[in-house]
Amino acid sequence: MITASLWVRRGAAAAFPAKYEVNEKELARISRLAKLQLEDAKDDLSEAQNGHPERDSGRDSSDDDEVEEEDVKMTTSNGDADNDLKEYDLDTYDDEQIPQEGQVLNMFGSLAYHQSNADDPYITMQGNDEEDEEREDLQVLPTDNMVVAAKVEDEVAHLEVYVYEDEADNLYVHHDYPLPAIPLCVEWLDLPVGKGTPDASSSGNYVAVGTLDPDIELWDLDMIDSMYPNAILGQGSLEEDSSKADLDTEHKKKKKRKKSKKVNDNYHVDAVLSLAANRLNRKLLASASADKTVKLWDLTTQQCAKSFSYHTDKVCSIAWHPEEATVLLSGSYDRTVVAADLSRMEAVIGRWGVESDVETVIWDPHDPNYFYVTTENGMIHYHDKRTAPLSPENTKPVWTLQAHTASVSAFDINPVIPGFLVTGSTDKEVKLWNVQPNGPSMVVSRNLGVGKVFTTRFAPDKEVAFRLAVAGSKGAMQIWDTSTNPAVRNAFAGRVGPTPLADEGKERVVGVDEDSSDDEDEGGVEPGGDAVQVDDGWESMDEV
Repeated sequence: MITASLWVRRGAAAAFPAKYEVNEKELARISRLAKLQLEDAKDDLSEAQNGHPERDSGRDSSDDDEVEEEDVKMTTSNGDADNDLKEYDLDTYDDEQIPQEGQVLNMFGSLAYHQSNADDPYITMQGNDEEDEEREDLQVLPTDNMVVAAKVEDEVAHLEVYVYEDEADNLYVHHDYPLPAIPLCVEWLDLPVGKGTPDASSSGNYVAVGTLDPDIELWDLDMIDSMYPNAILGQGSLEEDSSKADLDTEHKKKKKRKKSKKVNDNYHVDAVLSLAANRLNRKLLASASADKTVKLWDLTTQQCAKSFSYHTDKVCSIAWHPEEATVLLSGSYDRTVVAADLSRMEAVIGRWGVESDVETVIWDPHDPNYFYVTTENGMIHYHDKRTAPLSPENTKPVWTLQAHTASVSAFDINPVIPGFLVTGSTDKEVKLWNVQPNGPSMVVSRNLGVGKVFTTRFAPDKEVAFRLAVAGSKGAMQIWDTSTNPAVRNAFAGRVGPTPLADEGKERVVGVDEDSSDDEDEGGVEPGGDAVQVDDGWESMDEV
């Protein structure tokens, strides 16, 4: 199952990702993290065992006597064997003398020993073909896009980082990272974290991950083989700091290690459902949680700067305004959408109501006076933020659309092509929409064989503006070149400017080239490295 995804724009990833190396400072950091995790596990085990004290009560005393007798026999036997082998001095058998740098090995005449081949004057070819080949395999070209997917497979949660080569119709897994719990949301960050205070010109390639755990993990996408995140936002970070500052006060540390469930201003205490990076103020990251709060994080200090509680139920989606750096949009299971200016004491500047639980909120990037809301009932609402109602009950949207018969679980707006929307649903359908002044109309409906659709994301670069990443309950990532569909070309050809359109021919959907055991009876696309054409399970407006 893939629960969330994102694109990384071209040129943002390092050409050659670095390999994770453990120095003394990093070893101390991961040792603290591992120790905290181990102690948490011990506490859980102790609690489970204390709840079943009768587990060992059925042992018979005669069984204990038999065990003691066997131990005596084994001890005697081992003692005899030790005496027999003592004359061979096997304890020091492997303690060979290591020759010093440049020392002549007498047993081989004039043969000298060098620790490094670089110091040996007789070795003239210092290259390593295997390392060069591995380095070439890991290279990310300027024309490549990274696609990050939050995935759960066989009850194991991890991040998969794909590389998408558009010209070669190729999608493959580049590397991955382990996660502590089921991931629910991801957000790309262009600011280095966990490396001191960055300056204004600093850039990075990081991802923030929200999971069923209340902590937010930050990972460096340009680092492979990492086992622990670069930074943690939440109570886990505070525990690490307390562990570092006071390693000797074990009782105090155990008290701090207990996860607090009381809502507070410093960290989340329930699942993190949505993340939003501020593109106008890069050091700010907003998070929304099932604990009903919205929190604002300072990435330079990795501490919570502010906490807001203007919803009465789980906050499931948030989005920063594209032009107003302090305005945040949020949607909740309390069936309201709030626009808030987080720089003000009274943050709420507008509250709108919807007919069911909110799924997604997003500003219109082509006209930031408007925003979209999708709901559990399959509806899309389009609102003008300048006409906020006096109360949620008096909400009047610009227009509404019954997009699906089930929940609109995935939604995105093309950042390059105005009026180009995509919706995905638990009804397993992906639909493309054309929004014009008189309202929206459907262009294409497709079943891409990903199961229930949980994420649909348009590519951020104009060169690949028509590429759409789709994934869902089956755990397969598909990249659909929507410009290969004739209905899409007819609808948006006049809005793309210099953006290239695909030549007429078969539709192109690219997946990871691997064997799949999933059934293919839904008219979907079998995951594969080659572009494929599927005629079942879709319809376009040109054909109805």
